[in-house]
Amino acid sequence: MKTKIKPYAYLSILALAILTTLAFTPKPNAFKCMVQMINYSGEGAYVVISLINPEGDYEKTLYVQGDDDEWYHDISEWWRFYGKTRPSIDAITGATIGGGERAISVVEIENDKIDAGYSIRFETAVEDKEYHTKDVEFLLTSENVKLKHEGNGYIRYVRMIPQ
Repeated sequence: MKTKIKPYAYLSILALAILTTLAFTPKPNAFKCMVQMINYSGEGAYVVISLINPEGDYEKTLYVQGDDDEWYHDISEWWRFYGKTRPSIDAITGATIGGGERAISVVEIENDKIDAGYSIRFETAVEDKEYHTKDVEFLLTSENVKLKHEGNGYIRYVRMIPQ
């Protein structure tokens, strides 16, 4: 004699499969990221925020301040990474930041990247001025994401606030 499985049993199995998948998928942490620029004259700065893996290579673009892709090649180190595949970054772009201004964006970083040897890099470029590959770069640790980080170029400082 064959037993029939009731329709609600299929739904229960499906729900269990979905919950199991969600439980084992790394969840991103959201951070408010404030970038305060130094006072300078000239065009707005392009700022690229990248996740750098423990080997020192680009892993992922987290945010781009400057949405005119015509100028992305001026951010040469990042362009070598991004320009090869050019994934869509429309959802993670904003306007350039002028001298003395500040911008706040939200970046998402997976939990398994924190305290695992990864870093965050902020690169800056301004038209007809210098390009700073590591304007700010710091090791991605639970403590470092709460600190203020001084810049070496157009960025005065960066502060990240876990959400």
